[in-house]
Amino acid sequence: MATSLIGRQLALHLQKNLWLGAPGCRYVSKAAAKAEVEFDYDGPSMKTTVPGPRSQLFVLLLNFVFSQNVGAVNFFCNYEESRGNYLVDVDGNRMLDVYTQISSIPIGYNHPALLKLMTNPNNLSTFVNRPALGILPPENFPDKLTESLLSIAPSGMSRVQTMACGSCSNENAYKAMFIWYRNKERGQSGPSAEDISSCMVNQGPGCPDLSILSFTGAFHGRTLGCLATTHSKVIHKLDVPSFDWPIAPFPRLQYPLEEFSRENAQEEARCLEEVEDLIVKWRQKGKPVAGIVIEPIQAEGGDNHASADFFIRLRRIAAKHGCAFHVDEVQTGGGCTGKFWAHEHWGSDDPADIVSFSKKLLTGGYYHKEPYRIFNTWMGDPSKNLFLCEVLNVIRRENLLEEVARSGKALINGLYELQAQYPGLLSRARGQGTFCAIDVRDDATRDKILVKTRDKAAAPICDHELQKGFNTSSPLSV
Repeated sequence: MATSLIGRQLALHLQKNLWLGAPGCRYVSKAAAKAEVEFDYDGPSMKTTVPGPRSQLFVLLLNFVFSQNVGAVNFFCNYEESRGNYLVDVDGNRMLDVYTQISSIPIGYNHPALLKLMTNPNNLSTFVNRPALGILPPENFPDKLTESLLSIAPSGMSRVQTMACGSCSNENAYKAMFIWYRNKERGQSGPSAEDISSCMVNQGPGCPDLSILSFTGAFHGRTLGCLATTHSKVIHKLDVPSFDWPIAPFPRLQYPLEEFSRENAQEEARCLEEVEDLIVKWRQKGKPVAGIVIEPIQAEGGDNHASADFFIRLRRIAAKHGCAFHVDEVQTGGGCTGKFWAHEHWGSDDPADIVSFSKKLLTGGYYHKEPYRIFNTWMGDPSKNLFLCEVLNVIRRENLLEEVARSGKALINGLYELQAQYPGLLSRARGQGTFCAIDVRDDATRDKILVKTRDKAAAPICDHELQKGFNTSSPLSV
């Protein structure tokens, strides 16, 4: 009974407090033309349980033709009918989407501004042709980078390297940190003959035994280098060779924060002390730490937060020991925390040496301060820069960061109310902007709440192998 009530209340709360519950308060982008004013639906509409019969049939069909295990498929979607903040499945169920394709949709489904962009004949060649940007970029590429990614560059960042996805963004950012570290060691000298010959057979000194320090609970991707710094799920890492790189503890804060300020400060100090100890230990092992990588909020690791003071002190430790400091904003960048970059909440003028991004920014890549020799076939995708330019126009025109901050306050206050109403079931409500989470007593209860919530027309999806609770990451256009 309690799980059913929580599911119903959570669905109603999400619809109400994200301005999506009634026609009178739904968010409709001013970018839409008059004929397109009904861009967003008035509300949810459920026709079957989820997954419905058509979704179940398609899962069976996919299982015959798709090499990947289809057990992770929740339901099949009708993207032609999905609009705004509502996702429609193949059974005709219309659900409020607070999952947004793993936090990757910035302004909702089928936004009129993006559809208009697709019909502009001046953009046709950009969509049809995908150039090898490292050697044959289009003439408008510098202007589009300046208009899009460089217009939102983090403090102190003057260069950007585009990539395709979050994993390849981080993987190449790691390479950039290693190259920076070795250039610093060599000084004015170039690579030696031994460096050049040894690297071709995967030996030192050309392939140095350097390391990246990461944190428990982290998720940075599933390529080999990223996987060595990912510590969220067994299934990602099992059977895959990895590197002997240091892993520091990420703070485990107690909630409510105001009641545990002393304990949390002690916990963060403990973790920072361990970071310094590991840097020294790995240097003594002959595997010096070239860089430290961290997420402003550990998303897949369970929505783990730390204070601004923790990150600022960690940045100082990196500088003290000559390590590059890499902030992974793949999940948190793009405005979902109420600021365009989650690290802006730290209030630092020099937050990082490298900031990686993807998901809500529609393209991948990383910001940095100096050029490095990073290369692949495409080096990103110019068509994604076109979309990002228009997304940024919508965000600015509609003051969507302010909307996220407002909606986020309503959302977190509602989660506080729910955990007060069900203290034996819900705890540790937390979040920034609409990037919020709450813990549930146990896995079985969590799963029941999620099913009930989804059947009431809200679509939170959690990683069942990982999280004790569930999180929300709605589009900015709430």
